[in-house]
Amino acid sequence: MELNSFETIIRALNGNGVRYLVVGGMAVVVHGHGRMTHDLDLVIALDHDNVLRAFAALQGLDYRPRVPVTAAQFADPAQRQAWIEHRNMTVLNLYSDRFRTTPVDLFVQEPFDFDRAHENAHVADLDGIAVHVVDLATLITMKQVADRTIDRDDIRHLRILQDQCDREGGLT
Repeated sequence: MELNSFETIIRALNGNGVRYLVVGGMAVVVHGHGRMTHDLDLVIALDHDNVLRAFAALQGLDYRPRVPVTAAQFADPAQRQAWIEHRNMTVLNLYSDRFRTTPVDLFVQEPFDFDRAHENAHVADLDGIAVHVVDLATLITMKQVADRTIDRDDIRHLRILQDQCDREGGLT
């Protein structure tokens, strides 16, 4: 992933007042385990206005869904539930010709209590940009649920980081 694209996306989300949490591979990287990732996984608060702000921020960077989905449709809980039930959809993938190497995946449902996770978020500073990243314990739980080979490897490294943090009395 191009660091510049990540910074640009986060600036756009922050600038539009989007309530989001970085999850997935980029969250693993921000927490301290360097590994390759090609997309940006986001959990956003799925209230109507926040969804519209998120889509506006991403559309401002020329991001658009790979499938024909509008912001209004994504903001509709019944529509999202139908996608989950009938299409087994877990994320909506967006792409941008401007940032070809950085697709964005938006979770179709909040995989945790968003308000609590947002309150407990790790807020990293990336060259003066506040990046809201899911806390380490929640990230590990998400990785356990996904249970792919890469997730099991991430969990191993994240637990090492968690143990180190616990010994040092800090937060990650």
